[in-house]
Amino acid sequence: MELGAQRRARTRARIIAAAFEMFGEEEGLYARIEDVVQRAGITRTTFYDHFSGMGELREAVSYEVTHDFLTAVNEAVSRLDDARERAAAAIRFYLHRVRDVPGWGRSMINLSASGIIFGAETYRQAEQTVAEGMAAGQFAISESTLGRDAVLGTTIAAIATMLREAKAEDYPEAVAEIILRGLGVEAAAARGVARRALPPLVPSAPGVDGLSG
Repeated sequence: MELGAQRRARTRARIIAAAFEMFGEEEGLYARIEDVVQRAGITRTTFYDHFSGMGELREAVSYEVTHDFLTAVNEAVSRLDDARERAAAAIRFYLHRVRDVPGWGRSMINLSASGIIFGAETYRQAEQTVAEGMAAGQFAISESTLGRDAVLGTTIAAIATMLREAKAEDYPEAVAEIILRGLGVEAAAARGVARRALPPLVPSAPGVDGLSG
């Protein structure tokens, strides 16, 4: 890579890292270009050399924050044959991560507030898993978008709850269970599936996501 391209890549990474830090704070929802510029130690002109505005920056941060983790989760749940298990395990992985890395959870809340919940990759993956469950006769709902919204909406609400107050150790499992119930899974099956042992999660190579702990 040429020197100029390397410098540009480093500057872009610094802007994204600064924005990630800000979105991980309690007031991160209100972050402005001026705040990011100051945190990154750059000028507004430099900011606009890389991003057209906060919307584009949010999309970039969402990708960087979620991509490695989503890749690891997808790899882990791909070993599960049952769409109910894949959905429940993914939900639990996300919620347990919030408990381990609260700043990551705040980033998800703040980034989702003004864009696609959890970012475009997770958004697509959630609907795909729901569609697979519907095709297998495991989810009794009329369309995959309903299931996607139930999964992502309930999960982001649960993250907000976990950041505000102390919850039981098995709260992620309880959330996964109630989501499965909403997707049409019978009560006993939902409870059992939501409490099965999780497959091992092997971290992907860290990007900005690595800054979250």
